Amino acid sequence: MENKEYTTKQEQIARFAKAMGHPARIAILNFLAKQDCCFFGDIHEVLPISKATVSQHLKELKDAGLIQGEIETPKVKYCINRENWKIASILFAKFFGQCVCKKESCCE
Repeated sequence: MENKEYTTKQEQIARFAKAMGHPARIAILNFLAKQDCCFFGDIHEVLPISKATVSQHLKELKDAGLIQGEIETPKVKYCINRENWKIASILFAKFFGQCVCKKESCCE
């Protein structure tokens, strides 16, 4: 059997998509996209979940490279990673723009 590998772009978009695969993470990204930067407490105040859960979601987004955090003792400041945000935007636009269907719904 052939050894088939995924492209770097496929792996990258999958990593971004996985990180965005929870409504709380989308809410965090929506919130951060409207700010220059903000502190953990600001993020926690807008979400209906515990601090520990917010921390876990922030970790997932940070590990995927969609956000970045900076320690300003005793707080942590978060913001969108603008470089990776742009990459994700381009990858998703190309991915969703590749459909060759001519009809509104080609699966009916």
